[in-house]
Amino acid sequence: MNVRDIRGTIPVRPGEAFDVEAVARYLAERVEGWPEGPLEVVQFPTGASNLTYLIQSGERIAVLRRPPLGPLPPKAHDMQRESAILARLHPVFPLAPRPLVFCDDPAVIGGPFYVMEYRPGVVLDTSFPDGVPSDADACRRISEAFVDALVQLHAVDPAASGLSAFGRPEGFLQRQVTGWIERYHRAKTDEIPEIDRLTRWLAANVPESHAATVIHNDYKLNNLIVARERPWEITAIVDWEMTTVGDPLFDLGVALSYWTQADDPEELRGILPTVTPAPGFFTRGQLIERYAAKSGRDVSGMEFYQVFAYFKLAVILQQIYVRWVRGQTQDPRFSSFGHRVRTLVAHAAAHVKNG
Repeated sequence: MNVRDIRGTIPVRPGEAFDVEAVARYLAERVEGWPEGPLEVVQFPTGASNLTYLIQSGERIAVLRRPPLGPLPPKAHDMQRESAILARLHPVFPLAPRPLVFCDDPAVIGGPFYVMEYRPGVVLDTSFPDGVPSDADACRRISEAFVDALVQLHAVDPAASGLSAFGRPEGFLQRQVTGWIERYHRAKTDEIPEIDRLTRWLAANVPESHAATVIHNDYKLNNLIVARERPWEITAIVDWEMTTVGDPLFDLGVALSYWTQADDPEELRGILPTVTPAPGFFTRGQLIERYAAKSGRDVSGMEFYQVFAYFKLAVILQQIYVRWVRGQTQDPRFSSFGHRVRTLVAHAAAHVKNG
């Protein structure tokens, strides 16, 4: 197998290459069993946060992650933290890939990075890859697996796994609301009429948190790697950058914000393109019902979590969009993010009757 033949990758984008020879030497010196010799590199094109590459030396294949280029928000894109989380989570939750090495020496590629094991499979994003079952029964089983994996993650004991140090569950929701509102204002570019009413409602309606669990904090279908012939079998969950310890319904709310369904407004489905409107996939209501049945948690207060998740997603896109506005990234994908932010804010605000 050669990484250049693996579907779902592209040649490294201009301006996002790194010193391949330096990385090859670093891995040969520090990763047990990593062969010496030339390193082949391709890039995963999806994702708007960290840069992710598929690398190969000889028969050994792995994944390299590094922060995006340019100035970054404080505490964001922390490669050391993400690698450390995976080191503790992988032994108790095998769907989390095993990290191989973390590098904080800027002399290697100019910034921190880590390398983790490669898990073969496909990603269900805006369409089904060729050869992947997409009938209604397959979509139903994918929906079930999606919920069940989240329930399993929320069953991980933070203390026993050594993950308690990666979160502060006391006051978690209040900090989230306050913090994301502040992030929005720091990254603000345009005037959005609904933003004040929405943020007032969120600040005034923070619920009592559920018992804290390990949460992924960016759980969505295209952060799952699934088996090509049996896509209801998850081989890995990726992008653990924002993982923490907090309210599990916060995680569920985030997952719901990415999950569109056939009767959603066309504009929302256009902003969040995914396969989930296809026949057989659960509705968001069915996802909530299965989560409640499998976890035993009370989900009667999900409205707040869903509204906040749309707002949080809008802020994430705004943080990316402001980098494009300031010329800190040239990626043309980000030029439309301002419109996406406005649509998400309006969608969230539409669920709020009184601000």
